[in-house]
Formats: sequence, structure tokens, C-alpha cells
Amino acid sequence: MPLQQRGISLTISMAFVVLIALICGLVLNSLLQLRALNTQMTTVVETHNRKIDLITQTQVASHLRTDSLFRMVLAGDPFERDAYFMEFNRAGFLVGSGRNALRQMGFTPDEQRSFDAQTRLVNEIEAIQEQVVDLINADRGPDAYRVLRQQAIPNKEAFNQQLADMRALYQQANLNALQRVKQSYRRTFSYTLAFSIAAIALALLIAWRTLRKARLRSQLILEQMGELERSRAALREEATHDPLTGLANRRLFYDRLHQAVRHAHRYGGKVGVLYVDLDRFKDINDRHGHHVGDAVLTEVAKRLTSSIRDSDSAARLGGDEFVVLLEEVQGREDCLAAAHKIEQAVNADTKFYGFNVKIEASVGHALYPNDGTDEDALIRAADAAMYRVKTGCESARQQHLPFQ
Repeated sequence: MPLQQRGISLTISMAFVVLIALICGLVLNSLLQLRALNTQMTTVVETHNRKIDLITQTQVASHLRTDSLFRMVLAGDPFERDAYFMEFNRAGFLVGSGRNALRQMGFTPDEQRSFDAQTRLVNEIEAIQEQVVDLINADRGPDAYRVLRQQAIPNKEAFNQQLADMRALYQQANLNALQRVKQSYRRTFSYTLAFSIAAIALALLIAWRTLRKARLRSQLILEQMGELERSRAALREEATHDPLTGLANRRLFYDRLHQAVRHAHRYGGKVGVLYVDLDRFKDINDRHGHHVGDAVLTEVAKRLTSSIRDSDSAARLGGDEFVVLLEEVQGREDCLAAAHKIEQAVNADTKFYGFNVKIEASVGHALYPNDGTDEDALIRAADAAMYRVKTGCESARQQHLPFQ
């Protein structure tokens, strides 16, 4: 073989050796980065979001447990008190199951210390709540209310704050994981592009095929990230909205009410809360079936939304109970006018599945700061006002103004 041809052959052989090394490096790097991306996304979706859901479940159940206990204190009817006691026990079961599920998923040392602090507080809360129940059973309502207000509620708020801090920790971990995913993606793309350019310099055809594979991998990563974002959006929607009516749920409504109260407190404004309860809704379910009842609830949600301002918020607390947040009202007259408009919109005959159904609602209202200075106080005041309207103690309907 001539010396010149031998040199060309050696050069080509070296070029292909380098090309193979570049391709091997490209494949190895891509596989490692994809594996890292898969691990990080699995951590975000299956671990962190699951823990966030469990914390949210525990927080909602804790609030329901305290709310049921408060209603037990206020209830005068023994049967009504028993119903609230069953709700109190169910909420306690949800708190315990949520915490057990969190424990089974495992903790870091910092998370374990936070969980142990929560456990001590939960034990203290349960002891106080049992004391309140004993006082209620002993017909010592004022003492039960005092213990509930001075000890149980502050401890519950401290427990909710601990849960909120833990949820914020996992949300930050999610953000950090997403940042790592983006960094890994950028690193993968950069290495792939660099190796591809080097391969193009040695062999255009092989380099083109390598670049095409890299682009396919990049597209797969983008699709996976898009699926992750859609999954997170669906989880947020499920956690903050009622699945039947599409209205805000109790958690989101309390957040909005909290922000409205803070704004009103800072700027000296007023906030209105309307408590809407459907009359004889149980009869509709019993007579026509739950599918008709669900259709009624959906229709009521539409009428509520259409009868309030864009700046106001409507939510479903559960069952046939709805609430409306009126922001930046001038006074009680605005609340009464809004309640009257809602009654006119809701109280009408409607046909569902061939049945003529008459919908009626009782609406009670509360005004910040006149009737309460925090979310729970305003909800209780509006609920009490609604009950007075429903029972006819003060006014039969909103058109018989005024009522308080």
C-alpha cells in the first residue's frame, strides 16, 4: 500500500474511532440524563405531590373536627348533637389516617422532627377536645365553649400552621426538583449538540442521524414536562374546586375570605358573606333521586354565579350549602340587596329529567367587621342569620327588609 494511501486510511480509521467515541459518549450521557430526569420527575409526582395531598387532607379534616365540636357546643337538640359528634369522629379518623400515610412514606431527619412536634400538639389537641366533649355531655355548655375558644381553637390553628409549613416545604422541594429537571434538560441538549457538531465534522451522514435522535429525545423530554405541568394543574384544580358544580370549595373560599378580610382591615373597608341553604333539598333527593339532586345543585351554582359581580366569589361548602363572598361593599344594605337578588335568581321552578322541581333557598348574611373579625366568626354569623330566615324567626325572605 502506498504511503499516502496508508496515511489516509489511518486518518479515516482514527476519525471513525473518534466518531464512535463521540457517539458512545452521546448515548451514555443521554441515558444518564434521562435516568436522572425520570428519577426527579418520579420524586415530584409520586412523592412530593402525594405528601402535599395528604397534608391538605389532614388540614381540612382538622378544621372539620374543630368545626363539628363547635357546632356540638351550640346545638341544643340531642339528635343534632349526635350527628355533629359522628362528624367529629369521622374527621378525627381522617386526621389519623392522613398522618399515618405520611409516616409510612418516610421522612428526612428535619421532616421527622417537624412530624414529632405535630404529634405532641395533636395529642394535646385531642386531650382538650375530649375535655370539651365531656363538658358537653355534662350539660356544661358555657365551660365547654370557654375551653374550646381559649384552648382548642388556638391549638388547632397552631397545628394548621405546622401543616402549612410542611406543605410549603414540599412545594419548595417540587420547585427545586423542577429546576433540576430543567438544568438536566439544558445540559443534555448542550452535550448532545456539541457531540453532534463534532460528529458532523467527521461524518456528515452519521452526525445527521445522531442529531435527529437527540432531537427526538428532546421532544420526549418536553412532552414529559408538559404532562407533568398538566398533572399538577389538574391536582390544583381538584384540591380547590368542587367536582360537581365547579365552584370553589371550602379551602379556596376560606383563603379568599382571609385575603379579603386582611385587605378590608388594612384599608378600612367592609366585606360581606352570604350563606345560602336550599330549602327541602332532601325531599328532592328522596322523591326524584340523587341524579336530579345533583342537577339542582349544578343549576343553583350557575344561578349564583350569574347573579353576583365578577369581583365576588361563590363556593360550595358541601351538601346543599353555598356561600358568597362580597368584596368592597358599602354596608349592610349591599349585602341585603345581593341576598335579595340571589333569592330571586335561585327561587324558581325548573324542569330536570322530566320532573318539575321547585327550588327555594334561604339566605343569611354577615358583615365585616360588624358581625365578626375573622373568617370563622363571619361564617358562623351568616349561618346563624340564614337559620333565622329559614325558621322565620326574623324575616321570611330577603324582601322583608331589614333583618340582622
